[in-house]
Amino acid sequence: MHICLITPYGAEQRGGNWHTTARWADMLRDAGHRVDVSTHWNGEHVDLMIALHARRSALSIQTFAAWQPKSPLVVVLTGTDLYRDIQNDADAQKSLELAHGLVVLQESALDELSPEHRAKTRVIYQSSPEIRPLPKRPGAFTVLVVGHLREEKDPFRTALASAYLPDNSRIRILHMGRALSDEMANTAKSLTEKMPRYQWLGDLPHETVLEHFAKADLLVVSSLMEGGANVICEALAAGVPIIASGISGNIGMLGNDYPGFFPVGDEQSLAQMLTRAETDPEFYSLLLEKCRMRRALMTPEHEADSLRELVTAFDAGTAEN
Repeated sequence: MHICLITPYGAEQRGGNWHTTARWADMLRDAGHRVDVSTHWNGEHVDLMIALHARRSALSIQTFAAWQPKSPLVVVLTGTDLYRDIQNDADAQKSLELAHGLVVLQESALDELSPEHRAKTRVIYQSSPEIRPLPKRPGAFTVLVVGHLREEKDPFRTALASAYLPDNSRIRILHMGRALSDEMANTAKSLTEKMPRYQWLGDLPHETVLEHFAKADLLVVSSLMEGGANVICEALAAGVPIIASGISGNIGMLGNDYPGFFPVGDEQSLAQMLTRAETDPEFYSLLLEKCRMRRALMTPEHEADSLRELVTAFDAGTAEN
């Protein structure tokens, strides 16, 4: 099939949507499909469009549906789609109606959809190849925070939690991600100066981020909303346990019974959980075991199989089938 993958963010953004798009393009090409990747549809006839982001890709979705009404259209719902836009944005809502198929990136996302839309939705977990562990940093318990600095990520919650750690804690927090505003950058720099356990490393190449995962003891995902965080897949691939905010997107990735959730926006509870992970071997081992169990859902082989099944469902070439 000739497939067009639409993403609202290009390679220069290096965000989660772009990593998903690039990985899917490679997997679909490996399966024998011709794949074009673009930030907007250029009008060329294709057999299938897969568009990430119901709101931000709405123009491409609407134009494609009007010009190729018999060609299948799949919309992949992101965190801001699921937990904000489809409730109140007309373009996002229209994308749901126009789509012949929907994709969500974790199981709890299904709860956000109406029965009508849920019936045409597949769950495709994202993935990361195995990351070989490297020796841990001596004398430190290294906690990573990975993601661009924007409001939805609640990016400074872990830095604020560091103020509540015991004096004898060995925790060192390394924060990687580009600041999307001067205000975010200034806050990150200020916290780096004021909080001795916290360091903002800025925007790093993806390969460097993966090297940090290989040496890390823990990942914190403190987001206010997530569609299905790539960084969780990477932590699982590296055998790094996770402490996460108890939001739907994180629960859908890690499971309802995962013991490492903290209340959203509560840095004192986060500090308590970080301390427990550092000092309680049984708790740390439990986190590791639960993460190993979830890893099976987020391997490249599993993701590639799910993608092939998605495309096969539309391989007849028309939306009517």
